[in-house]
Amino acid sequence: MFGPKDESRTPLSSIGEFPLIEHLTAAFNMYHKETVLGVGDDAALIKTPLGQQQVITTDLLIENIHFDLAYMPLKHLGYKAVVVNLSDLCAMNAQPKQITVSIAVSNRFTLEAVEELYAGIATACNAYKVDLVGGDTTSSTTGLIISITAIGTANPSKIVRRGGAKANDLLVVTGDLGGAYLGLQVLEREKQVFKVNPNSQPDLSPYTYLVERQLKPEARVDVIDMLKDLGIQPTAMIDISDGLSSETIHLTKASRLGAVIYEEHIPLDPQVISTCEEFNMDSTTIALNGGEDYELLFTINQKDYPALKGNPNFTVIGHMTNEQEGVHLITRAQTKIPLIARGWDLLAAQNPQD
Repeated sequence: MFGPKDESRTPLSSIGEFPLIEHLTAAFNMYHKETVLGVGDDAALIKTPLGQQQVITTDLLIENIHFDLAYMPLKHLGYKAVVVNLSDLCAMNAQPKQITVSIAVSNRFTLEAVEELYAGIATACNAYKVDLVGGDTTSSTTGLIISITAIGTANPSKIVRRGGAKANDLLVVTGDLGGAYLGLQVLEREKQVFKVNPNSQPDLSPYTYLVERQLKPEARVDVIDMLKDLGIQPTAMIDISDGLSSETIHLTKASRLGAVIYEEHIPLDPQVISTCEEFNMDSTTIALNGGEDYELLFTINQKDYPALKGNPNFTVIGHMTNEQEGVHLITRAQTKIPLIARGWDLLAAQNPQD
């Protein structure tokens, strides 16, 4: 715009979200002994005087990047904005305690609209028994922006990081996968139909579970309590926000290991399978790369397997291997193929010319 293009500049789309974070934070030093863990996991860790550790995480949601108000009700958005942060605390095996909420809104939003957003935030706070303890409000020229910081606590000996897995540990996932992504596809399809015919009324009844997974996900705080009751301490853990493939690779990189996932063991809801058939999509691809399921992916020592065997909340989908063996998917046809991180990456998805 102001002169010839500088070919030496590196577009963010060529780097990717997580390498960018590593690049930008590599030179930062930790000056306080209370800071146990900074950037690089699902949440930060800070010591407290009572022997517990505070677990802190933050997330930013931007209109038309992370959500579309054409089909995302403001109350649902407020609820989801809280949940995605609490999910990161669960991934550290911590109990959520407080949140702060900061928003930026354009002048197209009325008081009633913002009240709806906060009604959803309040519903989440009540559901998960967390306190709203602060935040900020300002104006925006680009629609709605939400930033939430969540704070939890955990006994230092119970905190689970991404890098604690060992070779031969079992790879376990909670719930089922792929539903949130398919819910998004259904909503996007109905949005396009509405654009053509504003008088049309979408019938979402065949997709109730999928739409709920997209619009009203839940943080698996219940899993933290279940694991405690079962006497199981995961060796590594992460929440599934960007897709099973990406999260598995995050665990293997942090633990310096490889992994094998068995396609036949990936948990799929029947509605996921039937909707994949309708949309002519491969259900395994959706489960691996869809994202936004907010289930937990974790590893356990094999000796803990009997404690969760047969529990419907958990599915063993594979195991960890030596690093040199890489990360692979074993298909139903017993073909071994490399697993590639194709989950949702905001920066890679953006057009560098935009």
